[in-house]
Amino acid sequence: MTVTAVQAPERPAHRDPNVLRWLGAYTASMIGDSVYFMALAWAAARTGSASGTGLVLAAGSIPRALLMLGGGVLADRLGPRRVVIGSDAARAVLVLALAVILVLTAPTVGVLLVVALLFGAVDALFLPAVGALPPRISTPGQLARIQGLRALAARGSSIIGAPMGGVAVATGGPSLAFAAAGVLFALSLPLLLSLRISRLAEPETSGEAAAAATAPNAWHDLVGGLRYIRRHRLLGPLMLVIALSELGFVGPLNLGLILLSEQRGWGASGMGWIVAGFAGGAAGSALLLAVRGRVPRAGLVMSLMALVGAVGIAALAQVPTVALAAAVAAFVGLTAGLAGALCGALVQTAADPAYLGRVTSVSTFFTYALIPLSYPVTGAAIALWGTGPVYAVSAAVCGTGGAMGLALTALRRAELPR
Repeated sequence: MTVTAVQAPERPAHRDPNVLRWLGAYTASMIGDSVYFMALAWAAARTGSASGTGLVLAAGSIPRALLMLGGGVLADRLGPRRVVIGSDAARAVLVLALAVILVLTAPTVGVLLVVALLFGAVDALFLPAVGALPPRISTPGQLARIQGLRALAARGSSIIGAPMGGVAVATGGPSLAFAAAGVLFALSLPLLLSLRISRLAEPETSGEAAAAATAPNAWHDLVGGLRYIRRHRLLGPLMLVIALSELGFVGPLNLGLILLSEQRGWGASGMGWIVAGFAGGAAGSALLLAVRGRVPRAGLVMSLMALVGAVGIAALAQVPTVALAAAVAAFVGLTAGLAGALCGALVQTAADPAYLGRVTSVSTFFTYALIPLSYPVTGAAIALWGTGPVYAVSAAVCGTGGAMGLALTALRRAELPR
C-alpha cells in the first residue's frame, strides 16, 4: 500500500507571524518617515528663511538619487535584513540626536541641511533593502498578498503619520516630533531582528549569480546588475513600464493636482477630497490583493489596469466638479494601485535572488529619486499650456507603459506563482 504525502497548504501572508513582524517594522518606519518630514518642514520654517526652507526640504532627494543604486548593491552583498536594520538604527540615532540639539538651541539652516542630507543617504540604503525582503520571509505564492499589505501599510502610515507629527509639533515643537520619529524607527528594530529569513531557491542563472557574488568591487556589482536587468526577458520591459507609469503619473497627481485645484477654484478643501478619493481607491486595490492573494494572468491584468488608469488621468483635468473629480481620482487610485502592486510582485518573483537588491533599487530609483525631477517640468508645462493638455500627455505616457505590456509577449503572459 502506497501512502501519498499530502502537502500542507501554505499559510496566508496576513496570518503568518513572520510576515506580520516585517509588516509591523515597515509600518513603524513609514510612520516615522511621515513624522520626520513634518518635523523637518516646521523646523526649517522656524529658521525664518524661505530659501533656506526650500533648500532643506529638497536636500534629501540629492543623496537619495545618487546613492539609490548603490543601496541595492549593498543589499545584495550584505543581505537586505542587515541593511534595513542598520539604516533604521542610523535613522533613529540621527533624528534623536537632532531632537536633543533642538532642545538646547534654535534650529539653523546649516544643521537641518546636514541632517536632511544624511537622512537621504540612509534612505537610499533602506528603500532597496526593505523592498528585497518579502521573498525571504514568505513563499512565492504569497508575494502578491504581501504587496497588498505593504501598500495598505504605506497608505495607513500617511494617514497616521502626518497628524501625529502635527500634534507633536503643536505640543512640544519640532524637537518632540523628531523624538517621536526616532522612537518609531527604534521600534522597528526588535521586529526586524526576530525575522526568520529563508534561503531563496537557486536561480536558473546560477553561474551568473556566482560570478556576481565574487565580483571584485561594488562598481562591478552595479554594472552586472544593470546588465542582468537589460538582458532579462521580463525584468527589462518591467522596468520600462515602471518608468513610464511613474513619469506620467507622479507629476499630475501631485504638483498638477495643486495647480488644477487652484485653476478651478476648488481650493485646499477640494484638493483634500480629491486626494482622499485617490487614497481610498489605492487602499481598495491593496485590500483586494491582500485578501485575494493572487490574480490570474497578472501581466495582462497589470497592463490593462495601466491603460484604463491612463484614461482616468486624462479625464481628471476635464471634470467640472469636486465630487466628480474625487470619484475619478478613486478610479485612478484603484487601477493604478492594482497595476503597481502586480508589477512589484512580478519584479520580485522574476528576479534572480543574487540580483534582487539591485533590481529593487532600480525600480525604486524611478519612484523616489528620478521622477520627482519631473515636478519643475510639469509646473512649467501647465503654466504654458494649461492642465488639460499636460494631463493628456501624462495619460499618453502612462498608457504607453500599459500598451507595451500588452504588446510584449513575456509581459502579457507573465504569471505569479501559485
